Amino acid sequence: MISKDINLAVQHLNHNGIIGLPTETVYGLAGNAFETEAIHKIFEVKKRPTFNPLIVHIKGIEDLDKVATEIPPIAYELANAFWPGPLTFILKKQTHIPDLVTANQDTVAVRVPNHPIALSLLNQLDFPLVAPSANPFTSISPTRAEHVENYFGNQIGMVLDGGECEAGIESTIVGFENDRVVVYRLGALALEEIEKVSGSVTLLNKEDKKPIAPGMLLKHYAPKTDFILTRNVHEKLEWYSGKKIGLLLFNSYLPQIEKKYQIILSEESDLKLAASKLYNAMHQLDKMNLDIIIAERLPEYGLGISINDRLERASKKDTQLTS
Repeated sequence: MISKDINLAVQHLNHNGIIGLPTETVYGLAGNAFETEAIHKIFEVKKRPTFNPLIVHIKGIEDLDKVATEIPPIAYELANAFWPGPLTFILKKQTHIPDLVTANQDTVAVRVPNHPIALSLLNQLDFPLVAPSANPFTSISPTRAEHVENYFGNQIGMVLDGGECEAGIESTIVGFENDRVVVYRLGALALEEIEKVSGSVTLLNKEDKKPIAPGMLLKHYAPKTDFILTRNVHEKLEWYSGKKIGLLLFNSYLPQIEKKYQIILSEESDLKLAASKLYNAMHQLDKMNLDIIIAERLPEYGLGISINDRLERASKKDTQLTS
């Protein structure tokens, strides 16, 4: 059920229910971060492995020390610059945070979402929320309420409708080592913006079977349709000649394929707009009964780096075909 009724959402969450929660990044599958009953439901509904930790969503910077400890000064500098917003911290956790939230690790992921409905809801609750993306494990993330409804229907209490997500991809996740910022997951906040506050950052390339932070698994964000990523779309069109092809392109249509099977992320080459449209475009193409979706790699700067990260993870089953 899709609804704008925040009071109903509060009732579900106060009774250990789970709901679809709008944020500026993607819709989350939200439950009480302090109650293992609610957290178990999230893992069960998402079919998410319990070795994959969750992000705790708090209502403001004043609540950070309620879930984390040993917080370095640079974390507060970044929080003051970017919260509410799509930046998640990996910090030492407070002991009362359930191990299920953190995959039995001594660190917790935490952020303040920048969405008026999410913040209004958090301010009516006596607890923070865990809210991984509201999609089955590895599937395309949801950026509209109907995406969540289509995935889960009556398996969850409701979907709190907050319109289309503005940022459109998940938060950037950073940790701290010796007062240096380490990037665990690329996301909706560009590295260049973080570096304006923190100085140079270290990008962690390690892929781990037991991830330190959410969104680090190689295979993720994937449509059901075969999906490949390439720098040379023309070459792939020749390779798959005779197949029913959909195209996910950066800024211009190609004449070889009917326009109805092509989605342009931004004719103005606006990377922020491209990020906001990415997942909905993938949802649309995935419904077209195509043989294959060919995605064009975006420029490798700013949010283009984060978008390419999502496209790479969506295409992992076809890595031998990418270029």
